[in-house]
Order: sequence, then structure tokens, then C-alpha cells
Amino acid sequence: MNQPLNLATASLLLVPPLMWAGNAIVGRLVAPLVPPMTLNLMRWAIAFVLLLPLAAWVLRSGSALWPNWRRYTLLGLLSIGLYNALQYMALKTSTPVNVTLVGSSLPVFMLLLGVLFFGQRLGLRQVAGAVLSMSGVMLVLAHGDFTRLADVRFVVGDLYMLVATATWAWYSWLLTRGTSDTSGLRLNWAAFLMAQMVPGLAWAGLFSAAEWTLGDPPAIAWGLPLTAALLYIAIGPAILAYRCWGLGVQRVGPSVAGLFSNLTPLFAALMSAAFLGEPPQAHHVVAFALIVAGILVATRRAG
Repeated sequence: MNQPLNLATASLLLVPPLMWAGNAIVGRLVAPLVPPMTLNLMRWAIAFVLLLPLAAWVLRSGSALWPNWRRYTLLGLLSIGLYNALQYMALKTSTPVNVTLVGSSLPVFMLLLGVLFFGQRLGLRQVAGAVLSMSGVMLVLAHGDFTRLADVRFVVGDLYMLVATATWAWYSWLLTRGTSDTSGLRLNWAAFLMAQMVPGLAWAGLFSAAEWTLGDPPAIAWGLPLTAALLYIAIGPAILAYRCWGLGVQRVGPSVAGLFSNLTPLFAALMSAAFLGEPPQAHHVVAFALIVAGILVATRRAG
């Protein structure tokens, strides 16, 4: 049974959006220093090493990872291989505020995928919520003027983030489909993350190799800024946020916890103003309000 939201749980649930916003800021800052696919690979390689003391047993031949390798290969592709890499690609041309706002449309993508592929029934509240939230996303993509939608030139980073958000929605739906491993790996947050990291790192390595083989990326600018950034995104968004999110969801349930994820654009806007000299615009405030309003409408229970 879900517990009432208290100060301790609220504090836990504030950590993930703060870490995720910081991930967007750091990704923007280091975009000139390292190619995005390679940044993603290095981030998860460090997280893998840091997680070994807690979950090295997952790599043994008798763990539940190997009988369920197809499932974890797909989960690793969608989350570690694609979502994070696409986000870093988005940050090369888009701002952290735009990227996190577009990412806030996740519940809308989850609703659409649920109706199309997972047998979810669609109600009037869900439709109204989807319209509101997508209006917020379109406002971001139109840079504050809906009349420009007909001839707007989309920033490629915004489109990357739309694809990334759809990818994460698919991943999230797959998490709700339990398999025989639910009595093992899924009950241990470190083990469950490690099981996704193993194939996820293989995917990330493949995409990074393609980045260097097929493209012409600049040389990696090694130094203290890149080292500090890698440590932050490996420890904060990849491990700490995952742990706090898992605890918070266990205590108050995904519906309440999901509302906290929508603080990510607000934190990103504040950090952008402080560290990047990119203050939020009026249309960002309106877009954020539309996205949150849509999610509240879609998730509010009747009666």
C-alpha cells in the first residue's frame, strides 16, 4: 500500500529531477569537448565500474540476467543505448530548457503507446491531458509563436529529444510487463540497473564506434572539466537519481512520483540562467504550465 507523501519522501523525489536537470546542463557544457555517443559510452562505463561492488553477482552464469537476455538487451538498447545518447545529441543544438520541456511530454507518449500497443483504454480526461501537454511541446518547438508552426524551422536537437522521449516511453511500458525475473533482479535496484547496463554498454559501444567510423567527430578534449562532468553524470543522474527514484516510487506510487519529474524543466531553467547565461523565456513558462496541466488532467481520477 502506498504511503502518504511526507517530507522525507518528498526530499527523495526532489533528487532525481535535480540530477536530470544537471545532466542536461552538463551535456550542453561538454558538447564541444566530446562527441555525444562517446560521452554516453564513457558515462555508463564509469557507472558500471562504480556499481560493480553492489551487483557484480549479476554477471555470474547463474543469475537471472542470462535466461532473460533478450528482454535486457531491448531494455538496454532503449534506455542506455538510445535515450541517453539522443539526449546528448539534442543538447548540441538545443538548450537544456527546451530539451527538458520536450522530455516532459513523456506521459503523452506513454498514453499513445499504451493505446496503440498495450491495450490501454482512452478516456476523455486522457485526451484533454494529451492535447494540453502536446500544446506545450509545440509551443517550445515553435519558439513561443503558434502562428509560426506552418513555416517553423525545427531545431534538430528538439526533434532528437522527441524521438528520445518516445524511446523512453516504450522502455517505461516494457518495465510494466513482468517476466520470470521479477522475483530476482527487479527486487534489487542495483542488480536491475546492472542487468540493463551489460547489454546497454554493448549498444553504446556500437553507436560510439559508428560515430567515429562513419562521421568526423572532433578529438576529445581531455582535462579537468570533462573529467568532472563524467563523474557527475555517472554518479548523479545514472546511479543516485535511479536509487532515489526507486525508493520514492515504492513509497508513494508512480502517479505521485511522476509529478515530481515535471520539476526537471524548472531546475534546468534555473541552472541555465546560473551557468549558461541562457535565461528562460516567457514561452518556456507557458509551455511548462501547459505540460503540467495536461499531465494533471490526464492522471486525475474522476470523483
